[in-house]
Amino acid sequence: MRMSRSCGLVACAILVLGAVRAAAQSGRPMTFEDLMQVERISDPQISPDGNWVSYTQTTVDLAANTKTNHAWLVPSQGGSAHQLTPEGSERARWSPDGRSIAFISDRAGDAQVWVIPAVGGDARQVTNIATGADGVTWARHADLLLFTSTVYPACTAAADAAMCNKQKLDSVHADPAKAQLTDELLFRHWTAWRSGRYSHLFVVGVDGTGLKDLTQGGVDSPTFFVGGADGYDISPDGAEAVVTSNRTGHPAWTTNNDLYLTPTSVPASQPRDITQANPGSDASPQYSPDGRYIAYTSQARGGYESDLFRLRVIDRQTGAVQDLTTGFANWVEAFAWAPDGHSIYFIAAEGVESPVYRASVPASPGAAPEKIIGGSNSELVVAPNGQSLVVTRSSLTRPTEVYRVSLANREIAPLTHANDALLATLDLPAPETVSTQGALGARIQSILLKPPGFHAGRKYPGLILIHGGPQSAWTDTWGYRWNAELFAARGYVVIMPNPHGSIGYGQPFTEEISGDWGGAPYQDVMAATDQLEALPYVDTAHVAAAGASYGGYLIDWIAGHTHRFKTLVSHDGVYDLRGMYATEELWFVEWELKGTPWEHPALYDKWSPSRYVQNITTPMLIVEGAKDYRVPEGQAFLLYTSLQRRGIPSRLLYFEREGHWVTGPRDSQLWYATVQDWLDHYLK
Repeated sequence: MRMSRSCGLVACAILVLGAVRAAAQSGRPMTFEDLMQVERISDPQISPDGNWVSYTQTTVDLAANTKTNHAWLVPSQGGSAHQLTPEGSERARWSPDGRSIAFISDRAGDAQVWVIPAVGGDARQVTNIATGADGVTWARHADLLLFTSTVYPACTAAADAAMCNKQKLDSVHADPAKAQLTDELLFRHWTAWRSGRYSHLFVVGVDGTGLKDLTQGGVDSPTFFVGGADGYDISPDGAEAVVTSNRTGHPAWTTNNDLYLTPTSVPASQPRDITQANPGSDASPQYSPDGRYIAYTSQARGGYESDLFRLRVIDRQTGAVQDLTTGFANWVEAFAWAPDGHSIYFIAAEGVESPVYRASVPASPGAAPEKIIGGSNSELVVAPNGQSLVVTRSSLTRPTEVYRVSLANREIAPLTHANDALLATLDLPAPETVSTQGALGARIQSILLKPPGFHAGRKYPGLILIHGGPQSAWTDTWGYRWNAELFAARGYVVIMPNPHGSIGYGQPFTEEISGDWGGAPYQDVMAATDQLEALPYVDTAHVAAAGASYGGYLIDWIAGHTHRFKTLVSHDGVYDLRGMYATEELWFVEWELKGTPWEHPALYDKWSPSRYVQNITTPMLIVEGAKDYRVPEGQAFLLYTSLQRRGIPSRLLYFEREGHWVTGPRDSQLWYATVQDWLDHYLK
């Protein structure tokens, strides 16, 4: 499916997002220090009586190089918010009676489950497990808590599993030899080595007794999966749990996750697979309010992490599975049951927005999901009376806040105002959407952002930002990495194209990048660059491009195929595709390049930027993180060394503590300063 929107070559309508869109500003351009002052809002949860909303608020202390999470409460009908927990905490979850809130906190050293009265007061510690706790969930009609911990599987059969895990951890910490020894794949992931430990699902009484490991053995349960949030849930009566797990024996090169059931009283030695008929990934399970159904996201093809995410339900009584989004062309993301169990609300990407939709349960034949609200939404919960939603929303001009959505009139009202005072001092230009003709007959949508204090009669340098994924998209949302407003504040006209491979434009458009990394997407970005340079206020002699991950790959590819840019910035980019096979997620490269390097060497060589380094003349800034296991360490070294050897102006920024993303406050400060200074040197 191609994009349905179309606009002229240069101009298109300004995005209007109602409550999310900030009013026109007359303040000053944003700085990095302003970005770090933003309070980061996430994870809204509604109390059982519907009167309160809990959420997590994260505060950055740049001087101390820290981020601190706290649980906050705000009235669901609007009013003053107040902080509930005095120390770092996250993942607040209401008790069934609404009198208590469970949360995760490391206030006693490592992360554990705690419970605090909803009216405030002293919190008490529920768990004390050596391997730490995460992801707490409260059963809706039982005094049971579900949580996860990464444990040594051999300890699950020990008489004292907790002591066994503690002794193993103490032994590792005390050993003067610091090394990793493994004999399996998926031996590390994102930023951490597995070190013989696996994610397991636990249940514990709210009084701290009855601790049980529900998913024993050397397999992750829940496993890592792309898309969705929790990989587990507990039934309303607390009698059983459902968990996402990959038990194929090949978690490094297949995404065939299934849903498994296990009782919570006496854990099953072999949890029951209820989605084994589907070869793709089944994940993000949620019980219906009455426990009859389990809703989940499902992909049809194993090994393809970017297959279409469908919304399905399985009937616990009959085992029948129904697809609620048949014919729906975009990915289902976050979702939540309505309290009557007859519908599910979900978020799905659509162009540069992420609207909220509603699907009926069971689905009516031929009925399409109903669009409830537009805008960029990221999380949602349904009020107990079914009359409203609570969502988090943001835009390029407004950081994430919590909003209430009336289902009667679709009115959207903000509940939190954590960043209003800061925003009132800033000039954050409103973005526009534009489109142009791209490859394969498709029109390519981009977001265009002008500098603060823009004057049409002036000439500004241009900057093209290329997103990663590659199956992702630039959207009208606030961000902390690659914040477009911060680049515009430096005086650049910024364009952010969504080339082939982007989500939100139908699954066929997303899939057309596979096996064609430097083909259609490269043509699309060149077309967007033409579009940028056609603007009368852009200085065509001073245009740069920058990107990360796949965006970094495309920067490396661009470097060897055109000399049109004044400079380039490549962050965690794939430079040598054969070397990319050292990634921990083999399913990714094997799907995108149609197999292994020894099976399809020609395709790996065809699309490898390293084959074209002799053509590069453009100055380049190259960035890499030591703990980036998605794009393995060394890709940047190969490119940087080659450029230095050839005498091409180049600079390497290497982070010892960062992975695929730069998240530390001080490291982020260094990243922005280095990237912006490099761009300024060549563009101004």
